[in-house]
Amino acid sequence: MSGTETLFGGPSLPPAYPERAAWGTAQKLRAWQQEALDLYMARHPKDFLAVATPGAGKTTFALRIATTLLDAGVVNRVTIVAPTDHLKRQWADAAAKVGVAIDPNFKNSDGQHGRGFVGVAVTYAQVASKPMLHRAKTEAARTLVILDEIHHGGEALSWGDGLREAFDPATRRLSLTGTPFRSDTSPIPFVEYAEDRDGIRRSKADYTYGYGNALRDHVVRPVLFMAYSGQMRWRTSAGDEMAASLGEAAVTKDITSQAWRTALNPTGEWIPAVLAAADKRLSEVRRTVPDAGGLVIATDHDDARAYAGQLKKITGQSPTVILSDDSKASNKIEEFSAGDKRWMVAVRMVSEGVDVPRLSVGVYATSTSTPLFFAQAVGRFVRARKRGETASVFLPSVPPLMILANTMEAERDHALDRPEKDDDGLFSPEENLMAEANREDKASDELTKGKFEALDSQASFDRVLFDGGEFGTGADIGSDEELDFLGIPGLLDAEQVGTLLRQRQHEQQSRKKRQSPLAAAAAPAIPDHRMLMDLRSELAKNVAAWSARTGTPHGVVHTKLREVCGGPAVAQANEEQLQARLRKLQDWFIGRK
Repeated sequence: MSGTETLFGGPSLPPAYPERAAWGTAQKLRAWQQEALDLYMARHPKDFLAVATPGAGKTTFALRIATTLLDAGVVNRVTIVAPTDHLKRQWADAAAKVGVAIDPNFKNSDGQHGRGFVGVAVTYAQVASKPMLHRAKTEAARTLVILDEIHHGGEALSWGDGLREAFDPATRRLSLTGTPFRSDTSPIPFVEYAEDRDGIRRSKADYTYGYGNALRDHVVRPVLFMAYSGQMRWRTSAGDEMAASLGEAAVTKDITSQAWRTALNPTGEWIPAVLAAADKRLSEVRRTVPDAGGLVIATDHDDARAYAGQLKKITGQSPTVILSDDSKASNKIEEFSAGDKRWMVAVRMVSEGVDVPRLSVGVYATSTSTPLFFAQAVGRFVRARKRGETASVFLPSVPPLMILANTMEAERDHALDRPEKDDDGLFSPEENLMAEANREDKASDELTKGKFEALDSQASFDRVLFDGGEFGTGADIGSDEELDFLGIPGLLDAEQVGTLLRQRQHEQQSRKKRQSPLAAAAAPAIPDHRMLMDLRSELAKNVAAWSARTGTPHGVVHTKLREVCGGPAVAQANEEQLQARLRKLQDWFIGRK
């Protein structure tokens, strides 16, 4: 069997489940770790790339290889390269627990690491700034280099060149990553690329253990994505007042991005409502997982502080706030991880590698929507400590995030080449969707530079996304329909979660049928979500046309249609209500009132 073949085609081994083991220190290997280790020892490779989903246990696997090679005398020094200073300390602490002394405090100016240590933990930036120093250290001993989250090696030409220069003489190199590779085409050092049948050079992993396999093995938690929509209103830099429903099929990406920014504005009503819903969910999870914690991922320092203030009003407890310029950030993260405090608020820096196993509930309060960042962020919540723990991530109901949430199990490789045209058939539809999500993120970044004023925002529950399915038909904040999903028990395996979601969906439909038997008789038992999306898109186009004809803002047109036709916001409207609004617009176009 080659390294690129699926390693789970035959009877699978029962996964070892080291309950609540310290980070990277499990004595008994999980099935995938043992299988990958056996493959490594059979090959004795100079370079080995392991791709394993966040939370699967890459650290334990890497440290087992390190101890095996050290005990056999194959290597006598270990260098660990990590993205951040905090991760250097995590690696050193984990290595110490298995008897490997790693110095995380080594500075380039030191020249040599402290006595008693078998090696150092350094950052990618450290290596790039003094590659010849690290080359000399690598040449001075038989060195194993562990490259954690190796995709960072492609962030800049100087970084990639520095890594190659520093670690080319290494005896062994072990590269690790837990997330989809970079969306750009910068080659990643020490990663093998092979042309596929379409001539696209793609990264070639020696061992891959994806989220889908890890979920089936109960190694990671199932993730419930709680999507929230609502009405947004803002003023553009040109002074025009705009309004839109978050997540509706807007006419432009700019409108979607500005509605998204309005939702995340701390002075509106959307963020406080979603934070309160997330805290209710956390309370439910803590019934069975008493130390469960929550993390809010913010875009910048100002938002992080504002969100923290709102959480204090909701919970009566000041959350832990992690800012990138805080010299005590690592200590705060470690203190939060070891305690039982409810919430931590952090800027985007905490999205990757930071290990706080008790995190169970997240709020994705940032406008970043690249597949890499999204996977890293969700990865903070999926590490399972015991069977049955679930993860819940609250997010804005916008197309880029909905795409990413629905493709959690997709396994991707890093591609060095891109087709010249989008329609030349070289890429799958899923990859095109990922590219679209990346483009939308860049558009959002451009908008951030422009001036606009968020006026007000309201939140409403939209739906739950799980395992590629969607549950719930939209509801008001605080409604029984929303509480049905917020109240899902915190200890359920993936199969039980799916069963319970389908049950809650059926109960809500039955409840609506009892409340309105005539309407229910005319409607199908299960809404056709594709048909509803088409109707929303058609309505958005007609509203845009009427807006262009009359000069009336989109939001004002939508509000007028609701006043005349009745019903909720577009995201919650059913087929009959959407059709009624389309008919009314047609009347307006031909002059009927």
